[in-house]
Amino acid sequence: MSMGRVDLATIGNFVGQTVTFGGWLTRKRSSGKIQFLQIRDGMGFIQGVLVKAEVDESVWEKAGQLTQESSFYITGIVREEPRSPSGFELSVTGIEIIQIAKDYPITPKEHGVDFLMDHRHLWLRAPRQRAILRIRAEIISAIQGFFDERGFTLVDPPILTPSSCEGTTNLFHTKYFEEDAYLTQSGQLYMEAAAMALGKVYSFGPTFRAEKSKTRRHLIEFWMIEPEMAFVDHEENLRVQEQFIAHIVGQVLSKCKAELMVLERDTTALERVLPPFPRITYDEALDLLKEIGMDLPWGEDFGAPHETAIAEKFDRPVFITHYPASFKAFYMKPDPSRPEVVLCADMIAPEGYGEIIGGSQRIDDPELLEKRFAEHELSEEAYGWYMDLRRYGTVPHSGFGLGLERAVSWICGLDHVRETIAFPRTLYRLYP
Repeated sequence: MSMGRVDLATIGNFVGQTVTFGGWLTRKRSSGKIQFLQIRDGMGFIQGVLVKAEVDESVWEKAGQLTQESSFYITGIVREEPRSPSGFELSVTGIEIIQIAKDYPITPKEHGVDFLMDHRHLWLRAPRQRAILRIRAEIISAIQGFFDERGFTLVDPPILTPSSCEGTTNLFHTKYFEEDAYLTQSGQLYMEAAAMALGKVYSFGPTFRAEKSKTRRHLIEFWMIEPEMAFVDHEENLRVQEQFIAHIVGQVLSKCKAELMVLERDTTALERVLPPFPRITYDEALDLLKEIGMDLPWGEDFGAPHETAIAEKFDRPVFITHYPASFKAFYMKPDPSRPEVVLCADMIAPEGYGEIIGGSQRIDDPELLEKRFAEHELSEEAYGWYMDLRRYGTVPHSGFGLGLERAVSWICGLDHVRETIAFPRTLYRLYP
């Protein structure tokens, strides 16, 4: 009995039945009397088997014509096959060719990164790239589920802004009719306003940094998740963050087993991502670095090698808290017992993946914020609306930002962040 068209995500529901679906050929081999077709449909993969003595000659000939990435409709009987990664196999009975692809550029041989990035629109079809994007989608689902289940409201801050939350040095400048404008580097300031209206909010959108950086951790265009919470202090903020990351990793481990297997990801490292996460202060981090010969003066920020060295001392993400106010953002609240440091934390991922979350308690004292405006030469004209949040019903509040691509890179165990998004924008790449 034919079940009509199905997809490979649900093919296991049709064992013993005849099905039809659309697909592409990834590769094939033949023993003369049997042809083996490796087929994908975007939802999954399956092997199709044709036995020459059991199919019409026209079906056999059509299978012989198929080339890499040729498209077709295929009909066959679904069989269980324990040796197959999917657990199933298709006994092919019919093929309807849509197109025979000619000279597909990405062949099974090795290709350089530049070549693959120039053909990113096609490279996405590779099993590894598909697995990464599926995990990325699951991470996004986990993020939204975490906040939605806890009463957060999704709010969309603007992408075009008249000013920056951390200075305009690394922002893309544009003209908003006759005014100067910038592509946002963060929606945080706007999310603070939203939190004063809705209590607990989060944003999920693209952000832009015009940094001329070529490191494996940096993209020019990336996605940020930025929650803000009214009546939440520094300690509670940290608890939310560790629960958040544990939730994301747990959902990926549960729902992306096949994709993690394709990536050959060591999941034991991810299985350890359970709260509570260890915490060390900036001062303690300096001492730790000094012990291993990486001496830094107090008041200097950490670079990638320092973060990696610190992370190697722990088996799960670690918080570094209480950084010097001198190199942190103007809005971070000083520690009342030690004003030269702020109530902030960076979450450093294990395995050398660096900072994935930065957060802090925000300044809620209007007088102190005015002082910070003066110190950072921020104009009342540009930031007056932000000051209003402290003038009219100020409360303790906190928030953080997660860089999605860095999180994807860590969870997938990737060498470079460029594979974490479908069409990456890096220092020298705006195509395709």
